[in-house]
Amino acid sequence: MPAASVAAADIVKSSNFLRQIIENDLSQGTYAQRHWAGTPGDAAHHAAGAPDPAKIRTRFPPEPNGYLHVGHAKSICLNFGLARDYGGVCHMRFDDTNPEKEDTEYVNSILDAVQWLGFDWQVNGQSHLFQASDYFDLMYRAAEYLIESGNAYVDEQTPDQMRANRGDFGKPGVDSPYRSRSPAENLARFREMRDGQHADGAMVLRSKIDMASPNINMRDPAIYRIRRATHHNTGDKWCIYPMYTFAHPIEDALEQITHSICTLEFEDQRPFYDWLMARLIEGGLLADPPPRQYEFARLNLTYVITSKRRLAQLVTENKVNGWDDPRMPTIVGLRRRGYTPAALQTFAERIGVTKSDSWIDYATLEGCLREDLDVSAPRAMAVLDPVKLILTNWHEVMGQGILDDCSAPVHPHHPELGKRHFKMGQEVWIERSDFMEVPSKGFFRLFPGNRVRLKYGHVIECTDAIKDEAGSAIAIRATVIKDTKSGTPGSDRIKVKGVITWVGADDGVPAQVRLYDRLFLDPQPDVGGKDFLESLNPDSLKVTTAIVEPSLAMAQPDDKFQFERHGYFVADRVDHSQGKPVFNLAVGLKDSWGR
Repeated sequence: MPAASVAAADIVKSSNFLRQIIENDLSQGTYAQRHWAGTPGDAAHHAAGAPDPAKIRTRFPPEPNGYLHVGHAKSICLNFGLARDYGGVCHMRFDDTNPEKEDTEYVNSILDAVQWLGFDWQVNGQSHLFQASDYFDLMYRAAEYLIESGNAYVDEQTPDQMRANRGDFGKPGVDSPYRSRSPAENLARFREMRDGQHADGAMVLRSKIDMASPNINMRDPAIYRIRRATHHNTGDKWCIYPMYTFAHPIEDALEQITHSICTLEFEDQRPFYDWLMARLIEGGLLADPPPRQYEFARLNLTYVITSKRRLAQLVTENKVNGWDDPRMPTIVGLRRRGYTPAALQTFAERIGVTKSDSWIDYATLEGCLREDLDVSAPRAMAVLDPVKLILTNWHEVMGQGILDDCSAPVHPHHPELGKRHFKMGQEVWIERSDFMEVPSKGFFRLFPGNRVRLKYGHVIECTDAIKDEAGSAIAIRATVIKDTKSGTPGSDRIKVKGVITWVGADDGVPAQVRLYDRLFLDPQPDVGGKDFLESLNPDSLKVTTAIVEPSLAMAQPDDKFQFERHGYFVADRVDHSQGKPVFNLAVGLKDSWGR
């Protein structure tokens, strides 16, 4: 089937403030004189390197403490996409400075997600895969420099004392009693921290800035803490670890990042980012010009939560079937649901990049998938709620024991893909909803005396239904109208208003079909202190035994199809096999929530 392209040229790009910043920097030559030594390093390391071949450098820096979700997909597309579009390089960096929450399972899942989305950190034969923990020695050097230059001190107040002395928006902070120590005293104390001579939490290293700053983040923020924990990369080498707000700017600078793009919650941290860059450039540790941080609004998607803690709760409390449950907004969940890299890239571009928070309708995401699958997914017929249709005069009209060969295009707009073939006999399966004994107004399908066309097959006339003791139809009876097979001469002489899909009883394939819907009924399930579990959709998953046409018998995991009339489905990448087919509903043919 046609491959879904994720090439840059296939996605219509709109301008945004980040593109304008980058284009201005390129026109001004802001970073034109930079050097790149081939690997991250300090100012001297890069000064010895060649002029940087990358016009810009961005980075995608997840912490490996969980599975990525749709919000991360936007960030991946943004950072890798901007680097691609402006002749740059995007670094894949693991921000693994917290040893207690990180795991190689998450590292592997993140790398897989980025590559699946269509991006790579290999550029011109060089890998740009980095991890923050490899910079711990350089971060420690930076911390000692801040101490020696009078810009950092060791604070031995308790956490409660530091919190109380920090002040608030209406009250300035109070200097720590340890703030006036000499650089030599602070350096000795910091090395004691490094050497494991003090208990976890006994003291921290703080930058010395301004305890009266209106920006509370500038009131001597902590930059190192004691934490005895085995790190997945460095093992037990360290018992002190840098704080994220200290580590992240240094990581950017060591990697010669030009545009450090993050979400709006880090906007208040930008003054510290710039302060730290200025101090370390003054000391000759980092190269000039420094990276600049730019913030954009995070993704708020209706009917979705993206809090890692709450997503973990859904998993641990068995509200969903794991991190890759197709109802989850994780990238592994979206992939199992049937989402494609092209759909997610289109979505990221379509919703744009702004500085103001807003909510994106979930239908926008579904629409991007629908657009992609419409042009790429082969067609097939499937009966999701089957009831038997018996063609009582089949043998008289068609001949005893005859099975009629029927065919349909694999894709209506791609004739080069050929046709799919299936057989019609005396018995076929149809949707239970296609029969009404007493039709409602506007119902043009099967009811006694009415004629319809079996799609790609014959015109039939409904006669009656066979019922059980409760009065429910257990089979429908009809007669075949002779010489009405689709595509044969004179087949259109009988006009009908209804056309229904079907699957032959002789070659149909039983399959489990999982009908997924939105996980929450509330468009903003965790806003305003609400208990998000109270808005779980009890009908977010329905499982049915369907009958599908024989072309689907050879479907492979992750293969996607349009089930005619029903929507787009994917062969489940975990449970599907040729002997036991399992299909997941990816998205309907139209937005059923917009009605």
